[in-house]
Amino acid sequence: METEGPPAAPGQYSQPGQPGPVLGLLSLSFAYQGLLEIPYKVILAQQHTLEVLDLSYNLLEESPALLGELEKLSTLILDCNSYSSHVKFPYMPSVTAVWINKNKISNLPIFVEEIRRKFPNIKILSMMNNEAAPSYFNGGSLPQYIDYRQYVISQIPSLTILDDTEVLGKERAQAKKTYRMQRTREGSKRRKELHR
Repeated sequence: METEGPPAAPGQYSQPGQPGPVLGLLSLSFAYQGLLEIPYKVILAQQHTLEVLDLSYNLLEESPALLGELEKLSTLILDCNSYSSHVKFPYMPSVTAVWINKNKISNLPIFVEEIRRKFPNIKILSMMNNEAAPSYFNGGSLPQYIDYRQYVISQIPSLTILDDTEVLGKERAQAKKTYRMQRTREGSKRRKELHR
């Protein structure tokens, strides 16, 4: 009886004489490979089944446009790359978790708006160790950290976990109140300026 050798490791090509990449994978990892570009050919071969994609610890900065073809992707891990606030994601309603820790995200409003629009069902967002996410670990103060959390939670109401901390009901209510009040103040200030 002929037996098949072990499948190619996720994220790796098979060697000649060995079985090719396995179809129907639920998870793929390309972590720690020094990638400058996303290996779409291998990834999109799993577009009907892939649920978890790990591209962490690489040198990626290009917008991951073709990942929108992954019909079932629920978790996208982009930690320790070079993504900026201006990264453009495809529309991915299946994604519920995005890890983008330790990148080059500095403009919180621009980045959060992109996440909110492109991942409408997101529940988990982790963006620690980015300039836009001040915390004790990167020189941010406690008030800055609280303000950061309240802003993100107010803009993405579907979140249940932000960074490594659960979003509690009272925190969600306070975030909504704080940022609704700020918008109201800005609106009344504009109205006053218009009537001068």
